[in-house]
Amino acid sequence: MGWLFYTDRRVQTYADEKAEITRLCTFAGDTRKTELVKACKVGSTWYAAASVTSIDGSPVEDTTYVTDADGSITFGAVFLTRYDDGCWGYKDMEESAGPNESRAPLGLIKLLSVLKDPESYAHAWRQRCRDWAAIPDYKEGDKIKLATPVTLTDGSTCQIVTATHYRRGRQKRRCYRIAETGGLVRLSKASLAGSELLSSAKGAASPVLAEFLAGRN
Repeated sequence: MGWLFYTDRRVQTYADEKAEITRLCTFAGDTRKTELVKACKVGSTWYAAASVTSIDGSPVEDTTYVTDADGSITFGAVFLTRYDDGCWGYKDMEESAGPNESRAPLGLIKLLSVLKDPESYAHAWRQRCRDWAAIPDYKEGDKIKLATPVTLTDGSTCQIVTATHYRRGRQKRRCYRIAETGGLVRLSKASLAGSELLSSAKGAASPVLAEFLAGRN
């Protein structure tokens, strides 16, 4: 399915978007109905968990999912979204279609029904979401060894860096100081996958305090 844009501009805010995702995940047929269980927005992408139940209360039989104890199944869906000239649009994919965007929070993944095929696109998508969630959120001063060297724009590489920041106006922006050169580099979260914490700033003494004490001796 391609992109669908709302030219009436009725979707303008976060609340509007969530209401529309809820509407898109809520429908009923002759024998089954679907309802939104949870929706989360990460960047411009919405991730949803939707539950399917039978109108007559009988257990839902499905070729992709194992039926839950209450007789329902819950599947994952991804909604790519963007604004074009003020008009909101979306492109939706069910998890079994193998969507590329794979940053659904673990809390949402845990709501989904067990998959029957461990080799399915949906299984691979869920694992990518788990892998993304497992990437550490390093703190200021943490010394890190990247899983593989990162090539910089000047052709050089770096692998051992220390988490720090720089300021742009009033905002603090995360960056990393290269061990070999002392230069600063921005790294994507994806480049931190599989990285190793060499030393934590949590247990280290404050360099400001160390300098102050040294001046008193």
